[in-house]
Amino acid sequence: MNDIFMAYEYNGNGNGTLEGIRGCGNAFDDNIIQEWGPNRGQNDHMGVEMWRNLTDHQQQKIIENEAEANGIERPHDYGVSFHYNSKVETHHFGRHHPMKPWRLTLTKQLVLSYGLHYAMDLFESRKATKDELAEFHSRDYLDFLASIYPEKPFDEEKRSKYLGSADTASDCPIFDGMWDYFTLYSGASLDATRNLISGQSDIAINWSGGLHHAHKNMGAGFCYINDIVLAIQQLLTVVPRVLYIDIDVHHGDGVEEAFHSTDRVLTLSFHKFAPNFFPGTGDMTETGPRDPKNPNVMDKESPGAHHGLNVPLKDGIDDEQWEQLFADIAGPVIEAYDPGAIVLQCGADSLGGDRLGNFNINIKAHGFCVDFVKQRSRNRKLLIIGGGGYTPRNVARCWTHETSICVDVELRDTLPAHVPYRQAFMGEEHGNGLLYPTLNNIPGKIHQNTHSEAYLRSQVENIHTQLRYIQGSPSVQMSIIPNGYLRVREEVDAELRDEEERRDRDENRRRKEKNVGGRGEYRDP
Repeated sequence: MNDIFMAYEYNGNGNGTLEGIRGCGNAFDDNIIQEWGPNRGQNDHMGVEMWRNLTDHQQQKIIENEAEANGIERPHDYGVSFHYNSKVETHHFGRHHPMKPWRLTLTKQLVLSYGLHYAMDLFESRKATKDELAEFHSRDYLDFLASIYPEKPFDEEKRSKYLGSADTASDCPIFDGMWDYFTLYSGASLDATRNLISGQSDIAINWSGGLHHAHKNMGAGFCYINDIVLAIQQLLTVVPRVLYIDIDVHHGDGVEEAFHSTDRVLTLSFHKFAPNFFPGTGDMTETGPRDPKNPNVMDKESPGAHHGLNVPLKDGIDDEQWEQLFADIAGPVIEAYDPGAIVLQCGADSLGGDRLGNFNINIKAHGFCVDFVKQRSRNRKLLIIGGGGYTPRNVARCWTHETSICVDVELRDTLPAHVPYRQAFMGEEHGNGLLYPTLNNIPGKIHQNTHSEAYLRSQVENIHTQLRYIQGSPSVQMSIIPNGYLRVREEVDAELRDEEERRDRDENRRRKEKNVGGRGEYRDP
């Protein structure tokens, strides 16, 4: 098994790996296990220290009990894979920057504490190579990103070109280890996609991905490498159509732009749209390429016309409106477009109480989208990825809940007593140790709901109008047969086996001719 959760901190010293957790014996202290059972009170201030003093065997049993209490087991008729590399957690955009990779640490700890890892295949993802990133991004841009670090002087003109002007440079800062960070989260999305392509997984999860604002030659909005575009490009090698759905509070502009002129990818983004709200794109009228002779008119000659669908929202949308809107739009889009694969970006900044968001959505309403898409993804490949989210404890809650949806289990509301960093979830202002605290009544974070029923109805009607133009197969002819990726992979594997067998035969022939090792000796040639 791959030890994807390196430095797993249950034992307080960073060496209690997942391998150790799943491989323990049965010698446990029943009194201690009972003390740390699923019904343990949520306000035990001695919990962390007590947990650190338990043996690996005792910790293992406690987690098993928690998993049993939540009814966690592997799905019977489909497979879910979880792709992660703990090294992505260690990076830091800067003390005052809203992007906190530490949210991934909290997510990991909740997933493990509930025992959700027992229901999934776990993969430690590798870094993406520069060649892989160059499938979308320009070489000049990648060379720049790979060459810079804070202590090294850099070309200010290039920085402005690639990461924004002085006014916006703080969005995409230069920080220690940034190239490793980019290649780690992108590598996880590519690994997850390969699992889907090869048929190893039906649903693949990478919470470290979902950086949807990055462009071909430029970073933007905390995003430097667009792992989503790279993943979709890979999926297009085996399916004729990919549907991308984005529920981040910000418009998925980088992905939409990348596939602007093709009908093999349809992008559907639900987001806030308002003056001075980043990135300033994603109006309901933006549905595809414009006629170069008249930028105000849709270029109906382009295959990408009507394949960039946007649902611009205002402040304060609530759970009921959100769920109804998503169902009324996503359902018909999936049915009309009939994709072979769906990529769902689950940016958690659309939650209520987010540092940068302006909606009043609770965790289960956000998760409704994951469940809705999952139910309509039978016989379709489904890639689940992260995105925005700037209140780390709520990001972790949300993505843990959505992981549970993927493996079809319901989690107990009280967080397990053995969750590391449990204090981050304690106190009334931090959710009182619950997985599902109310997020739409946080003082200072309540946003007036400015959505009328007529406005929401107009959004549904607009999308349904656009769907009339996209019925049927894409105009781009597929150059490979379904599962062509597997066929090519099998052929390459066969060639490698043949080559290895040939080398073995040649070596054996040479050994016999020279009588090397004929009596067990070793002789240099």
